[in-house]
Amino acid sequence: MQSSPARPASRRQITTTAGRLALAALLLLATVTAATGVASPTLSADGDRPTIHAVYPDPVAGGDRGEFVVLDVPGITDLGAYALTDGHTTAPLPNRTVQGRVYLTAHPDRVRNLTGEFVYGLDSPVALANGGDTLRLLRNGTVVDRIRYRDADEGAVGVVRGATIRWRPLGATDRPVVSGRADDVRAFTLPDAPKAPLAPLRDADDRLYLAGYTLSSARVADALVAAHRRGADVRVLLEGSPVGGRTRAEAQTLDRLAAAGVNVRLVAGPHARYAYHHAKYAVTGDAAVVLTENWKPAGTGGNSSRGWGVTTTQPRVVDGLAATFRADAGWRDAVPWAEYRRGRQFERGEPADETYPSRFDAASVAVERTDLLVTPDNAQRELVAELDAADESVAVVQPTVGGWDEPLLRALRRAADRGVEVRLLLSSTWYVREENQRTVARFESWAERTGAPLSARLADPGGRFAKVHAKGAVLDGKRVVLGSLNWNEQAATTNREVVLVLHGPEAAEYFGRVFEADWSGGRPAVPLGLVGATLGVLVVGALAARRVQFTR
Repeated sequence: MQSSPARPASRRQITTTAGRLALAALLLLATVTAATGVASPTLSADGDRPTIHAVYPDPVAGGDRGEFVVLDVPGITDLGAYALTDGHTTAPLPNRTVQGRVYLTAHPDRVRNLTGEFVYGLDSPVALANGGDTLRLLRNGTVVDRIRYRDADEGAVGVVRGATIRWRPLGATDRPVVSGRADDVRAFTLPDAPKAPLAPLRDADDRLYLAGYTLSSARVADALVAAHRRGADVRVLLEGSPVGGRTRAEAQTLDRLAAAGVNVRLVAGPHARYAYHHAKYAVTGDAAVVLTENWKPAGTGGNSSRGWGVTTTQPRVVDGLAATFRADAGWRDAVPWAEYRRGRQFERGEPADETYPSRFDAASVAVERTDLLVTPDNAQRELVAELDAADESVAVVQPTVGGWDEPLLRALRRAADRGVEVRLLLSSTWYVREENQRTVARFESWAERTGAPLSARLADPGGRFAKVHAKGAVLDGKRVVLGSLNWNEQAATTNREVVLVLHGPEAAEYFGRVFEADWSGGRPAVPLGLVGATLGVLVVGALAARRVQFTR
């Protein structure tokens, strides 16, 4: 897909005095706050006391109906000894003995529809101000926890994270990293092996969950309908607002699926938790396929894009993807196709019908471990950690990348700074060519200035594919990253993306050969005038000695 704007994740500063620090740190804090004239509450020494976990000040519903406060209650506790106050209103908590996560609200019936946790009503609730407020948790009149937030995001939950609040869309998941044990997986590349991503779909007989950005492939639709007729539970979840609009061909494909009885839903509407549902995977009863390409002729059909993919039967990875799908398809932002379609117009679209040679067959490769990552929950921090752990080589392929100071690009430069050979291969297709040329030029300037071993190129398809759409990396010849994530901050923090990290030299060798072929297919191409205009610092002599190579 083309680079596109996405709703940025928001973070708001808070202050908290919840006993999250050691006793010595608390004593120091008390001394400092007293010296500055800020009241410091007396905190209980009881490590099992409740703390404020989250606030929901600004519901989408009119009149702020559905506001709530979430407490973490680590030990069995009588809530009757506690109250919430904003300094104007004090709300006694219900006389209930609880443990775990507890939701407190004036609208319990509404909030129970949003969570599977315990929900209790408040007779005299505290009104949470949208523009910012201070909320205190009292125990027998003594403050035991306090948070302060500013400018709540509409429809977002403010989750306490140490000394900050992170605003997350209501219903957003917080999934852990899931790791599968050593096994063989099926590695493939596109457009070379278009049958590979379809094989698990054609074998499905009990369930088939397909998640994607778009879906217009007749072959994929055939497999979904056939699985439904075999009695499988077939469900499809797609993005409701793809960049450039939804095509008529895709609308016809989804009409066909819905008419056949397939459950088709799209992430759309005011309750959407993610800027884009951009993940690309499918899950059957005992297998899953994760790839970088869309379910359309240009992607999985093998008619255009360079892409990477893998099929795995590792139970924990399969179950983790199934759980992710259920969490995403089961929320109220997943709109049935018939409801979504009503009154909409669709775009004409351009067919992809080119054919390309097959140089890389699908292959079974051994992996020592597979990590399943998802955004915005955990993927970016895990990928940064993988890049920071590299000590020999990093080879990255992306359609385009984000801003210079974003976490993944900073991690690439840190790797090169410590002597790791870093190569970055970007797409040369028309809609990102100029942007990618500027990116390559900037990397050249940095590498020249620092002497770091970093190279960047624009890919030359050379008749082997139409454009680079793969999103992956090979690290130290031992690990492979692949999935739907474009390496930019907005995708990493506001989209739903799925990424696998394959540990093992066989997987790295397979995708490393694909990368080397695409890397060597390039040729010098960035015009000197563009480099000079972009950076204003390069001269002909510097270009002759450059460390970064430019290719289309």
